[in-house]
Amino acid sequence: MAQMDIGLIGLAVMGENLVLNMESKGFSVAVYNRTVSKVDNFINGRGKGKNFKGCHSIQEFCASLKRPRKVMMLVKAGQAVDDFIEQLLPHLEPGDIIIDGGNSHFPDTIRRAKYVEGKGLLYIGTGVSGGEEGALLGPSIMPGGSPAAWPHVKPIFQSISAKTADGSPCCDWVGEGGAGHFVKMVHNGIEYGDMQMICETYQLMKQGLGMSNAEMHEVFAEWNKGELDSYLIEITRDILGYKDEDGKEVVDLILDRAGQKGTGKWTVVAALDSGQPLTLIGEAVFARCLSAVKDERVEAAKTIKGQVAAFSGDKKAFVDDLRHALYASKIVSYAQGYQLMRAAAAEYGWNLNYGGIALMWRGGCIIRSAFLGKIKDAFDKNPKLVNLLLDPFFLDAVAKAQPSWRRVVSTAVNMGLPTPAIGSALAYFDGYRCERLPANLLQAQRDYFGAHTYERVDKPRGEFFHTNWTGRGGSTSASTYVV
Repeated sequence: MAQMDIGLIGLAVMGENLVLNMESKGFSVAVYNRTVSKVDNFINGRGKGKNFKGCHSIQEFCASLKRPRKVMMLVKAGQAVDDFIEQLLPHLEPGDIIIDGGNSHFPDTIRRAKYVEGKGLLYIGTGVSGGEEGALLGPSIMPGGSPAAWPHVKPIFQSISAKTADGSPCCDWVGEGGAGHFVKMVHNGIEYGDMQMICETYQLMKQGLGMSNAEMHEVFAEWNKGELDSYLIEITRDILGYKDEDGKEVVDLILDRAGQKGTGKWTVVAALDSGQPLTLIGEAVFARCLSAVKDERVEAAKTIKGQVAAFSGDKKAFVDDLRHALYASKIVSYAQGYQLMRAAAAEYGWNLNYGGIALMWRGGCIIRSAFLGKIKDAFDKNPKLVNLLLDPFFLDAVAKAQPSWRRVVSTAVNMGLPTPAIGSALAYFDGYRCERLPANLLQAQRDYFGAHTYERVDKPRGEFFHTNWTGRGGSTSASTYVV
């Protein structure tokens, strides 16, 4: 029996395109799907005449693989992954590798890696980004898990991944445990933020300035040639210029009710758990939640009237302000995302290569952009950089954008148009550069009602004090203190 280089379970859109990518790079692939008819349809359809082996059982599938066996799953996150692991284990042996290429939650990957390693096998949880086209032509791949597995899958993963202009693969080892899926989760969170900021910009142009889709199409086309050059700006350009067979502009026919699969929410929850101010992505998630209550908003619009003003300035100048505001907000989004990755690396003992992560995102993935090259440069110059806003390039970029950024947010407020992501980015920027925040008053409030104690500016850090604010309280203070 011919032994195949790798096996893949799950012939949905991503799985089917990924195996076609693998085969086109010279690798032989065994394929299996729970609904076996999909296997036959693929082998007799897009896979016809190619180096695939269609399998009708897990036993046949595992028996057809070269040792150490490399089994990749592209199935729905959650119970399906655990179920397939249990089905695979009896047919695998020590040293074989199980790979989860779906959007699994990183704590699940940490758990599964420990479980599979406990059986003597190796485990990889890998993020795969780029959608259908990326899977076929070259995605961004973010693998993590059992380090001993990496040399066995590296030739395949780096061959099928996207490449940067200099030929570097947008794939490298991320770290142990759930590091790969964590980085993919943060990628998706940043994706939420980027999309929301673009949508806010679109609304300011459309409703605030009264621009037509054709005019906005031209603006985004121009922006895609400069510092905002990215996949999401590119597709926004295309969407705004698209008409159906009847000549109707499709974007205007789409219901303003956004969906989500949960990875943005996971990113925000992880930030809350680690105490990181991931404000922009949080607002992007909540903006989708607000969009989902469409019927309520329709009714509210009939009753609630805002005191708003029409735009009265120079439209061309304001469009340029929007470009600067979008760029500055994007810098904040990545700064927050990288802060979250740093916190996770410290908590889980991961040795993350931050410049390498930017390189992995340079091609293939949804957030790919020219901008990421600057992030790689920043971490190459200073691997211990604590915040992108402190890097000279980004510091200068935000300084130049500040006047425009402030004009955009204040104008949006006056026009009554919401900018939760762009506005929160500016609030974070102002908070981060603020030497003294009003948290001293907040600590006084906590101590007043709950004896939670506080530190003093005239005493060493780490010493805590309590005040009997009313004269009626005692000297007892709370026994725990969490910063």
